[in-house]
Amino acid sequence: MEVQDESGRRLAKARLPEGISGIARLHALVGRFLPEDSDPAEVKIGIETDRGPWVAALVASGYQVYAINPLQSARARQGNGVSGAKSDAGDAHVLADLVRTGSHQMRTVAGDSEQAGAVKVLTRMHQTLIWDRTRQVLRLRSSLREFFPAALEAYEDLDSRDVLELLTKAPDPDSAAALTRAQITAALKRAHRRDREAKTTAIMAALRTEHLTQPPLIAAAYGATVRALAAVITTANEQITALEGPVEACFGQHPDAEIYLSQPGLGPILGARVLAEFGDDPTRYQGARARKNYAGTSPITRASGKKKVVLARYVRNKRLADALHRQAFCSLKRSPGARAYYDALRDRDIGYNAALRQLGNRLVGILHGCLKTHTLYDEAVAWNEPAQQVAA
Repeated sequence: MEVQDESGRRLAKARLPEGISGIARLHALVGRFLPEDSDPAEVKIGIETDRGPWVAALVASGYQVYAINPLQSARARQGNGVSGAKSDAGDAHVLADLVRTGSHQMRTVAGDSEQAGAVKVLTRMHQTLIWDRTRQVLRLRSSLREFFPAALEAYEDLDSRDVLELLTKAPDPDSAAALTRAQITAALKRAHRRDREAKTTAIMAALRTEHLTQPPLIAAAYGATVRALAAVITTANEQITALEGPVEACFGQHPDAEIYLSQPGLGPILGARVLAEFGDDPTRYQGARARKNYAGTSPITRASGKKKVVLARYVRNKRLADALHRQAFCSLKRSPGARAYYDALRDRDIGYNAALRQLGNRLVGILHGCLKTHTLYDEAVAWNEPAQQVAA
């Protein structure tokens, strides 16, 4: 860390250990340069994260804590020198200099409630498990394509219960071709599939069709990897389902849960994600535009001379952006106003993703208004203008 005064003069620097001893030493260093009756809020601290025990301890101490985006600090480091050198001491100097000179353009770490923090921990792990499962499914698909293409024709959803059971039981072409009708039907029944007889016939036909494959020894090796991946995906499915209960329970206890659930396209899981990423600090967003900018739904403008381009905002909270994109899609079936707004955008030849992004931007503004006034979503109030005028 590095301590600077208001003029930028270095007062002290040190390498702090982890844990309580590190925080205690930081307090001691800062206290050396403050009067006894000074307010801790006069101290500004820059750090490249907005979560963790260190951040919690700094906020609890009353300091002004600024979470600096690593990209922002990296560019500031480049401005201080062109050699490309990097060190912990140099990074500490950059962070101290950033908060000293630019804190008026930054936001302090949000003062979210413990309830919102708990929802954030649960929803982030739930979503991380889903993303990890997707990666494992892609690995499974890649392996099957290498030696067992018939499985890709026979099975639709590689992460479904019945498919994982059949792949575990018969992970290679020879054993899969030997599966009986009773075995396949039983797997479909345990997965609560409909039209089991027709699906069983189609699966058996696909598995017994001749395809290019690998030599027996290599196919057996691939089969072992398929069985391992199927086990990993099965475990991921179990843990994703197990986390849904705690997510819904924790979210349901939050005082703003009812407002989030009243929004079109938001259920308990998706609503919990949006709440977790937005936080519940009432002073965090100065207005609807600030919330939209943080969400990444509002566009950015690049203008130079006579050239002006409006682009999508890609530097954003990806977890929040994913949740809002899903909300916009789901709202098309649950809100006539959202549907009309989207259709008006599409009639102007705006692309699918761009139209959903603009719809999501409008929904963020509606959510901000509901949270500000502590009122539930009202379809008539939210879409009180003709869709054509709103989308224009």
